[in-house]
Amino acid sequence: MPHHVSPPTVVSDGAPPAPSKEDVAAFLNTIFTAQTSAASIDASYGLCEVLLGSVGSAGLQYYGILDEVKKAAADKKSGLRRESSQNLLGAIFERFPARQRLSEVLLLAPTAGAVACALDALADKGSVVREAAQYGLDALFASLSAEALVTGLLPLLTDYLSRKTGKWQGTVGAYQMLQKMADKAQMTVGCTKEEALEKDVLREAMGAKLATLIPIVEGGMHDLKAEVEKQAVRTMTSITALLSNDDVAPRIPLLIDTMQHPSAQSLQKAIHALSMTTFVAVVTSPVLALLTPFLERSLNTPTTPQEVLRQSVVIVENLTKLVHDPIEARTFLPKLIPGVKAVCDRASLPEVREIGERALATMQKAMGNDQDIVARLTTDDVAKLLDEQIQKNNGLVAYPDIFKLAKPYICDMVATDANYRFVNRIFDRIAPYLANLLINAELVQPIAEAIQTHFVEEDERRYGVPEKEDDGEIEIVNADFSLAYGGMLLLSHTNLRLLKGHRYGLCGRNGAGKSTLMRSIANGKLEGFPSQDVLRTCYVEHNQGEDADISILEFVAKDPEIGPQGNEHISEVLTEFGFTAGPEGRQSHKVGSLSGGWKMKLALARAMLKKADVLLLDEPTNHLDVANIAWLENYLKTHPDITSLIVSHDSGFLDNVTTDIYHYEPNKKLACYKGNLAAFVKLRPEAKSYYTLSASQVQFKFPPPGILSGIKSMTRAIIRMTNVSYTYPKATKPSLQDVSCQLTLSSRVAIIGPNGAGKSTLIKLLTGETIPSTGKVEKHPNLRIGYIKQHALEHVEMHLEKTPNQYLQWRYQHGDDREVHMKQTRVLSDKDREQMDKPVDLKDGKAPRQVELLVGRQKYKKTFQYEVKWRGLMPKHNTMISRETLLELGFDKLVQEFDDHEASREGLGYRELQPAVISKHFEDLGLDPEIANHNEIGSLSGGQKVKVVIAGAMWNNPHMLVLDEPTNFLDRDSLGGLAVAIREFKGGVILISHNEEFVGALCSEQWHVNDGRVAQRGNAAVDLGRFEDSRPGSTVASTAVSTAANSVVSSAVNSGAEDNGELKFKARKKKKMTKKELKEREVRRRLRHIEWLNSPKGTPHPPDTDDEAE
Repeated sequence: MPHHVSPPTVVSDGAPPAPSKEDVAAFLNTIFTAQTSAASIDASYGLCEVLLGSVGSAGLQYYGILDEVKKAAADKKSGLRRESSQNLLGAIFERFPARQRLSEVLLLAPTAGAVACALDALADKGSVVREAAQYGLDALFASLSAEALVTGLLPLLTDYLSRKTGKWQGTVGAYQMLQKMADKAQMTVGCTKEEALEKDVLREAMGAKLATLIPIVEGGMHDLKAEVEKQAVRTMTSITALLSNDDVAPRIPLLIDTMQHPSAQSLQKAIHALSMTTFVAVVTSPVLALLTPFLERSLNTPTTPQEVLRQSVVIVENLTKLVHDPIEARTFLPKLIPGVKAVCDRASLPEVREIGERALATMQKAMGNDQDIVARLTTDDVAKLLDEQIQKNNGLVAYPDIFKLAKPYICDMVATDANYRFVNRIFDRIAPYLANLLINAELVQPIAEAIQTHFVEEDERRYGVPEKEDDGEIEIVNADFSLAYGGMLLLSHTNLRLLKGHRYGLCGRNGAGKSTLMRSIANGKLEGFPSQDVLRTCYVEHNQGEDADISILEFVAKDPEIGPQGNEHISEVLTEFGFTAGPEGRQSHKVGSLSGGWKMKLALARAMLKKADVLLLDEPTNHLDVANIAWLENYLKTHPDITSLIVSHDSGFLDNVTTDIYHYEPNKKLACYKGNLAAFVKLRPEAKSYYTLSASQVQFKFPPPGILSGIKSMTRAIIRMTNVSYTYPKATKPSLQDVSCQLTLSSRVAIIGPNGAGKSTLIKLLTGETIPSTGKVEKHPNLRIGYIKQHALEHVEMHLEKTPNQYLQWRYQHGDDREVHMKQTRVLSDKDREQMDKPVDLKDGKAPRQVELLVGRQKYKKTFQYEVKWRGLMPKHNTMISRETLLELGFDKLVQEFDDHEASREGLGYRELQPAVISKHFEDLGLDPEIANHNEIGSLSGGQKVKVVIAGAMWNNPHMLVLDEPTNFLDRDSLGGLAVAIREFKGGVILISHNEEFVGALCSEQWHVNDGRVAQRGNAAVDLGRFEDSRPGSTVASTAVSTAANSVVSSAVNSGAEDNGELKFKARKKKKMTKKELKEREVRRRLRHIEWLNSPKGTPHPPDTDDEAE
C-alpha cells in the first residue's frame, strides 16, 4: 500500500532525499517508451539505483512500481512495453535482493505476483521479451540464499504449477527453476566450505518438501504438451536425486518410469524391484515421500495380486524399521496404515496376514509415543521469541505494515535452520532483514545474537555439546575436503583434524572408503591436506617385492630421499629396528627372504629415515604373528612425536594403540571420538561389532551332523592323507610334498601360511576337488563335507535367475548333492572310461562282463559290498562285489561316487525338501526367509550370496565343515555370527584364514604350510574371551567347545591309539533274526542252490552267509 504521509525510508539516515512521485513517473515513462533495449535497460538500472540510495525496497511498494510492471507486461498491443517491463523487473531482481535483503519479502510475497509475471512472459511471442524474462528469473535465483529459495521462491513455483490456467512455456520455466534448485543442492567435489554448507541447507530443506513437490511434478509428467512432459521428467530426476540413500538410488529410474507410464503392470514391476532391495541406510523424509505413494497405491488397489500385496507389506516393514524420527514416521505412515490393516483383515494367504500384523506392530513402534517426540520448531514459535526480544530491547518497529510481511518470512527461515541444525546461520537470517525495520538500528545485532544463542543452546541441550578444541595440543592437519571414487561420493565436505602425537583409528563399514582416504593422502590428492614439503607423510605397506634380490641395506639406500644420509647412518637406524649389521647380519640378507613381520619393520625403518611426521598404516597387522604385533604396538606408543592414521580389522590392536577414533557417519561425514575403540563403543553401542565376535546382529545356526557308522569317538580319524604330493600341470616344483595328516569330528584346525604356499591345494586334496599326484586320500564312506571355496560365489553364479529356495531344491532334487558330481575326482577321465569298457572276470563260472554302474550297497563283514549292474544284462543278473575287490579292479571313482550318493542320501534322510523347511534353514543361517523365497540370487548382495552358499553346503547335515578364507567374503557382523555357529557346531572344522582374532577364537590346532611342507602344532586352548557372550574368567562358553574346540587332541596327530593302521570302519552288529527272516533266508539259499545246479559244470557253489542282503 502507498504510504499516505511520506515515502518510508529503509536505508541509513544520511541517505539522499526520496524522489518524488513525478521523478519516478518520469523514470517509468523513459523505461516504457525507450526505442532501444539498451536505453530501457539503462533507465531501469538508474531507477533501481535511485531507490536503493534513498527509500530502499519500500519504494517498490510506495511508488507502485510492481503494479506498473505487471500492467505493462499485460499490454498485448505493445511489444515494446512488454519488453521494457521485463527489463525493469530483471533489474529489480538483480539489484535489490543482493543489496537489501528486505526486498525479498516484497518481491516474493504471494500477492506481489512478480515471479508469476516473469514466468508468464516466457510465453511471449517476442524473443526479446522471453530473453529479458529469463534473465530476470536467473538473476533472482542467483541472489537468494538457500533458506530464501525454500521459504520464498519454492512456494511461488508450486502455486504457479498448481494453476489450471496459464501458458505451457511458463509451466516449463517453473519446472526448470525447480530442477535448477534441486541441482544446486547436489553434493559435489571442489566447492568451498561456504558453498558446501549452502548445499547442505538447501538439500535438507528441499528434501523435506518432497511430499508436496513429487505429486505436482508427477502431474506434469502426464501433460498433453510434449515439452512440459519432457521437462517434468527431467525435473523429477533432479528432485529425486535429493535422496542421499544408496539403497533406493538404483531403483529411482524405474520408479520415475512407473510415474510416467502408470499401469498395474508397471506398479507391480516397481514393487517387485523394491522388494528385492536390501534396506540398510537410515530412512528419512525424502525416501518416504518418494515411496509412500507407490506403496499406498499398491495396498489400496482391490485387484492387487496376493504376491504383490505381500511384497508391499514387506517393503513397508523394512522401511519402517529404519525410520529413526517419530515425526517423519507420523507424517507418512498413517497413509499406509489403512492399507496394511486391510491386508491383515482380508488377505487370503495366512503368511501374508501374518506379515501384515508384524508390519503394523513395527509401524506403531516407529511412530512412538508422545514422550519420544522432539517437536519441530514452528514459525509461530520463532515469531513469539522475536517479539519477546524486540520488546526486551525496547525496540520499536518503524514500518508495521512491512514488518507484518517480513516477520513470517524471517521466522520461517530461522525455523528451517534450527530444525536442520544449521544454528550458526541464524544471525544472517535475522540481522539483514531487521536492519531497516527497527527505529534504533543499533538493536539489530543484540536481538539477532540473542535469538541465535537461544537456538544454539537449545541444540546443545537436545544433541549434546560438541567437542571443544584441545588446549595446548599442536594441530598439524585441519583439512576440509570431499572424497569421491569411481563416480561415487564417499565423503562430502567433511573435516579431518590431526593433532601431533595422536594415533587415530579409522572405522567404518566395508566400502565406506577408508583405504581410499589413505591412498588419497599418500598420493597428495586430498584437498586441504598439507603437502609433503610442509608435513612429511609416509604410507607404510609391504612394497619390497620388486627388489627382492638385493640386500636390505642396498634396498633402503636406493631410495632417493634416504640415500644422501649415507650408509653408516642408514645402518645405525636399521640396527635399532633389529636388522643387525655386518656380513653375516640381517642387513645383508635379501629383501625377498623377509617374513611379513620383518617387512613391516623394514617399512617403519624407511619411514623413520624419511623423518615421517604422519604414518598411514593400512591393515598393518596382516600376516604378523603375535610377537611382531606386540612390537608394532610398542613402537607406535613409544614415539609420541609421530602421528598415525590406522585402518585395521584387528580390534585388539586398535584398542591397544589408538588415542582417537574417526568414524564414517551415515551422512558421508567423518566424526572424531576421543579415546580408544572401547571408549568409542561405550558412546556408540551399535559399533560393538568392531570389538567382539558377536552374533547379535547376524545369527547362524548350523544343523547337527548325522551319525557316522563305526565312529564312537570324537577323536577317531574320519579323513586321512598319507604321503600325498601334488604338482600343478607344467610346474617344475611340487605344490605339496609328502603330506600326511588326518581329521576327526572334534577337529578345529586352522591352515596358516603365506600366499601361494599351497593352503587351498591342501583343502582341495582333502575334499576331493583335486586328485593327488602321489599318495592316497582316504575318508569314511559315509562322510559328508560342507565346502565353501575361497571364491565362494562360484557355487551360485550359474543360478542367478533362481531364488535361493529354488537353488537348494535344484541342488538336492535327486536325493544327493549335484555339485559333488562336478568335482574333478568324480568326473570320469579317458582312463576311467577305458577301465569301464574292460570285461571283468569274477571267476564265478560266468563269462567276463562289463560294469555299467553301482545300484546298491550293503554291509559286508567289516566293510561294504556293492550291487553291480552289468552292461547289457537284466537286473536279475546283478552281482554283489566287495569294496576291496572293486578298488583293486580300478573302479575307485565309481565307488566314491556311490559312497557320496549314499552319504548325502543318509544326511537328507533328516530333511524334507519342501519350501517351508528350506525357508527355515535359510533363516537359521542369517538369510531372511522373504529374501530366500522371493528374491532372485542375481539381485542379492555379495554377503547374502555367501549365506546362500553356506546354506547349500549345510543342507545335508555335513560332518566336516571346510572354509577357505571366510574372512574375505563376510562383513564383521556376519563373521561374528559365523564364529559363534562354528563354536557350537558338533562336527569337525578346518579353515584357512589370516585373521588371527578369528583363528585364535576357534582353532585349537594349526597346520603351517610353507615351501610345500605341512607342520602340525596344537595350541593350549582357544581364546574364548574374543566372543561377546563369554563370561569373564571363563575358558569354556559351551558344551560344544568343551568337547571339541578345547580338546588339545582335537586331531589324530596327537592321538596314539587311533592314529595308526588302515582307515577301516566296523559295520553295525546284526540283530538276532526273527522266524520270518529265517524262513526268507532259507528260501534265498534254496533258490541260489537251484541256480547253481543249473549252472555250467565246474561253477563253484556260492557261499551261504548271514551277511547278505535281504
